[in-house]
Amino acid sequence: MVFSTLLAAEGLAQLGCGIGAGIATIGAGMGIGKIGGSAMDAIARQPEATGKIQTNMILTSAFVEGCALFAIAACAFLIK
Repeated sequence: MVFSTLLAAEGLAQLGCGIGAGIATIGAGMGIGKIGGSAMDAIARQPEATGKIQTNMILTSAFVEGCALFAIAACAFLIK
């Protein structure tokens, strides 16, 4: 009885880690999409600032991607 309860708890923990990694990935995708869309709007309004906008867009996207990668790695290490 105790052994089966422990196995069920471990399975639920692994499921939670998988769901957490999925949510982190979806959030990062939505965030990067919003960054790209906003950058394109800004470039359309002010074409002379294209270089500066693109630099900031790439830097911000890298930070979002880094946070998502950290969340995915944390979930992967918790799965065992």
